[in-house]
Amino acid sequence: MARNQTRRQALTLIGATGAAALAGCMGGDDGTSDDEMTDDSGENDTGTGDEMTNETEGDAMNGSAAGVRVAHLSPDAPNVDVYVDGDAVLEDVPYRTISDYLELAPGTYEVMITAAGDAETVVFDDEVEVGEGDYTVAALGEVADENQPFAPAVLEDDLGDPGEDARLRLVHASPDAPAVDVTVGDGETVLVENVAFGDAAAVEVAPDAYTLEVRPATDANDGEVVATFDVEPAAGGVYSAFAVGYLEPESAPADAPFDLEVVVDHESEEN
Repeated sequence: MARNQTRRQALTLIGATGAAALAGCMGGDDGTSDDEMTDDSGENDTGTGDEMTNETEGDAMNGSAAGVRVAHLSPDAPNVDVYVDGDAVLEDVPYRTISDYLELAPGTYEVMITAAGDAETVVFDDEVEVGEGDYTVAALGEVADENQPFAPAVLEDDLGDPGEDARLRLVHASPDAPAVDVTVGDGETVLVENVAFGDAAAVEVAPDAYTLEVRPATDANDGEVVATFDVEPAAGGVYSAFAVGYLEPESAPADAPFDLEVVVDHESEEN
């Protein structure tokens, strides 16, 4: 992608795949992969997740493992527990929590999501599938179903090296927000456009400090700016920016203001 480009930029759309996917197994006593959930502060939160381990180490060595992380992005949902094939693999996971990547064997699993500590309150229960590659499984929408129904969705993650640039992906997870454009420089540069709820779009940019301008999507990418966020991606870095919460929290099912949750998907080895 050309740097300092001021005309509309081409997008790499990475929308949610057709079926929600999640995989995992209970951690054993050998400590082969003790990944813990991390909260939005970026610190490890040992109270939000059980240990999860790679089911078959040989699969990872043979290049057939999947990297899967879980994101709780439903603003009115309670803390949740996640069950895989009947086993509780994540417990008491709060809103805006995004897990580390876990190395898992591709396959089909029975997944159930319930309110934390209340197995009778089920918000999702279905057979789901995960293939090779890297994925973010995001719990989106609302339990109240006022704007968007609650449903897990899968985003295929591109952790490939962007070279001297940085890759920034926007994930639209705000239930009451329309499709959005994201610009910088008072609209002079369009980073991504017309990203609807549940979808994602990625762009590669030069490493620098940016003020992202979030706007309702228009043909001319000139909608009124509803929020701005400062980011400073580094060369070789891969980032996901999750647009979460409500544009109008005062009339929403939960008091969760619109915000941007930025996480580092992959860092350059030089950083």
